[in-house]
Amino acid sequence: MHAWPASEVPALPGQGRDLRIHDTATGGQVTLSPGPVARIYVCGITPYDATHMGHAATYNAFDLVQRVWLDTKRQVHYVQNVTDVDDPLLERAQRDGVDWVKLAEQETALFREDMTALRMLPPKHYIGAVEAIPGIVPLVERLRELGAAYELEGDVYFSVESDPHFGQVSHLDAAAMRLLSAERGGDPDRPGKKNPLDPMLWMAARDGEPSWDGGSLGRGRPGWHIECVAIALDHLGMGFDVQGGGSDLAFPHHEMGASHAQVLTGEFPMAKAYVHAGMVALDGEKMSKSKGNLVFVSRLRRDGVDPAAIRLALHSHHYRSDWEWTDQVLRDAVARLDRWRAAVSRPDGPSADALVEEIRDALADDLNAPAALAAVDRWVALQQEQGGTDTGAPGLVSRAVDALLGVAL
Repeated sequence: MHAWPASEVPALPGQGRDLRIHDTATGGQVTLSPGPVARIYVCGITPYDATHMGHAATYNAFDLVQRVWLDTKRQVHYVQNVTDVDDPLLERAQRDGVDWVKLAEQETALFREDMTALRMLPPKHYIGAVEAIPGIVPLVERLRELGAAYELEGDVYFSVESDPHFGQVSHLDAAAMRLLSAERGGDPDRPGKKNPLDPMLWMAARDGEPSWDGGSLGRGRPGWHIECVAIALDHLGMGFDVQGGGSDLAFPHHEMGASHAQVLTGEFPMAKAYVHAGMVALDGEKMSKSKGNLVFVSRLRRDGVDPAAIRLALHSHHYRSDWEWTDQVLRDAVARLDRWRAAVSRPDGPSADALVEEIRDALADDLNAPAALAAVDRWVALQQEQGGTDTGAPGLVSRAVDALLGVAL
């Protein structure tokens, strides 16, 4: 599977700061100091509908992580998956009377278009669940050999009790875990499981559903969590720098994935930091496909909204906060974009050297994009009020906003 094209990241004078970021597993900020190559895995879409603002907000956050690292002169090894076979996709295809493969291809292509328009930096490896199956099967077989997996009516489950570190990502109690498991794709009430929280590793073939050769597991398809584990271990190895996604992935997805990997390798932790973006609401409820209360990036683009304004709207909220999309949020972003573009189109302005450092400081401090926007606003206001004589300043501001915020002026 191929990703989307990369936009050029302008070079800036000087060098950025190491990133301090909130780690869900520890509950506080950690300073990430990767080696020459920073490693990040971000969980991708299940492609049964178009990219909505909740998706965009999540990928915007981890695009900022990449940009901060690039500004420190590191390379970034970014991996993202596509869950191109899963129950919601199959259910949507059946509902609409379309082939599930074509639906997945169509929505993945639209996602790529949205990411390109928003100038999100692409992953180095963009891997679909289906193409990862040859690597998933041996991992499930290995977990079974280790006594960490068991069969139930042909399906294979992971025993959460096999990982002494289970629970150290989300830090939820058993009751909360069971509730979220039921809400987020698990089957805690299935009779015969050793523990209600045990997640499925391999689903035996069902009539009318796609299945693949699972070797000693029999025909079937992979569970959700083992998919990401197989891809991450293959391309990043253990102990990579950031495991990222929306806050709704902390449990069960990231908790279970960490346990799978830790039992498989005997190493801890899977990732140095578990980073989660907040949820975006519309009309008072979390934006989600199940609720149908979605604002689509592609629809905004078709309506003539500049993708740069969409990114500014996303940047105006801290990545960890839950917030609500409104028409006013977009109007404010469009107005800000107009002000910034007018400012950088002038022949001169006040020195922007300090502004570049302010943006760097803000983003290094747990990706504080709203503070970065405020710093640019102050420079623009100063230019309007007092002018300036630095002929290189507008160009430097434009390059800094592009390189660090992904917004083309």
